[in-house]
Amino acid sequence: MTSAAIQKITEPARAIDVVLETDVLVVGSGPGGLAAALAAARAGARTALIDRHGCFGGNITQVGVEGFAWYRHEHTVDCEGIGIEFETRAKAMGAAMPEPQSLSHALDAEMFKWVADVLVKEAGITPLLHRLGVAPIMEGGTIRGVITESKAGREAILAKRVIDATGDADIAARAGAPYHKSPKEDMMAVSVMFSMSGVNKQRFIDAVKADPQTYADWSGNGEWDYETTGKEDAMFSPFLRKPFKKALEAGLIPPYLHTIAGTWGTVTDQGDLTYLNLVHVPGIDGTDPADLTIGEMRGRQEAIHAMEALRHFMPGCDGAKLRNFGMTLGIRDTRKIDALYNLTGNDVREQGRFEDAIGIFPEFIDGYGILILPTTGRYWQLPYRALVPKGVNNLLVAGRSIGGDRTSHASARNMMCCAVSGQGAGVAAAISSKRDEPFDRLNIAAVQAELKRQGARIQ
Repeated sequence: MTSAAIQKITEPARAIDVVLETDVLVVGSGPGGLAAALAAARAGARTALIDRHGCFGGNITQVGVEGFAWYRHEHTVDCEGIGIEFETRAKAMGAAMPEPQSLSHALDAEMFKWVADVLVKEAGITPLLHRLGVAPIMEGGTIRGVITESKAGREAILAKRVIDATGDADIAARAGAPYHKSPKEDMMAVSVMFSMSGVNKQRFIDAVKADPQTYADWSGNGEWDYETTGKEDAMFSPFLRKPFKKALEAGLIPPYLHTIAGTWGTVTDQGDLTYLNLVHVPGIDGTDPADLTIGEMRGRQEAIHAMEALRHFMPGCDGAKLRNFGMTLGIRDTRKIDALYNLTGNDVREQGRFEDAIGIFPEFIDGYGILILPTTGRYWQLPYRALVPKGVNNLLVAGRSIGGDRTSHASARNMMCCAVSGQGAGVAAAISSKRDEPFDRLNIAAVQAELKRQGARIQ
């Protein structure tokens, strides 16, 4: 909320209880944060993991993005390590099923809440759910911990090393680390994910087979115009647009909803059509609660319209109804730190190689009008320096807010790559704490050795 003259109040000074001291504190438990906490704990550091919601998993469990590795095809050279473990453990625990467009398994968003719990317990991580990290605890230019807000009020958690895995670089920004953020009209749109139940699987699949869609079909209106390498164009994509065009022509949904289009994830034998990524709301800044309110409410309304269109114009969906909305918006694009090294589009498109690599990621780019699928074995290395913000000591950033430009962000933001940066950050934090070495002068060989021991691929 804004006004011409914003009133201000002054909070009285108060003493805040220190409820925990730890070696490594990870703020945010999405793919990056969960991987960071697991990696730090497995490297021998006392580790605590904060999340503002009641479950771990972030984009997977709270937003409902189940297509964790939908880029994977026959010749993909994929990363290894904790991100892949998310997928294999989910499969073993009945929390995943084959994904329709790739050689991967989609994660069951609800069941993965339990998978994440098990992983956290096994690693001996201190779980801190229902806590929002609201402020860094600073001594000069050094972070010493984080203030949280919860039903218990304000609490302090002290740590030797802190990892900001909020996705929005909240802690880094409030600690004074430099960052950049696109104007919101240039940001990638936010999504309201949803799933439906009561779908006739056979009729739905028969309709998909009768009119198979490809990645070339993604282009065709303003939001879904993509540059590809050409090799993607003829590949199958679980893409839906035609039902919404028919609904527009029939006057069933408002004329401004010409951007409804997107992909579905899986359809179960029980008739659940999951991971419907159809609603994309532009002009939303994920760091502005007023914008977030607009995005949540508008997104749910548009999802209702999308379901109405599917019931009328997609075979098998005539008796379907809403199963669930994601717990919160899917945010793709907010703050990116100014790191010791900022990734470039050339790095992710031309197989960038780095001596301080902490992991690899396939040549997969999805965003800002670019779609490149990793079908030829090409990959790039993720440098440790992209996780180190300038200007703040004892702090690393993991996930989609690491240093980089727009095109590199369209690769690094993907959930599996967030797990790669998270595992690297977790190991680096543990090593830094043990050796009492600052992040900007850390022994990278020691970090790389521990990453290899944990099963990560760095070259």
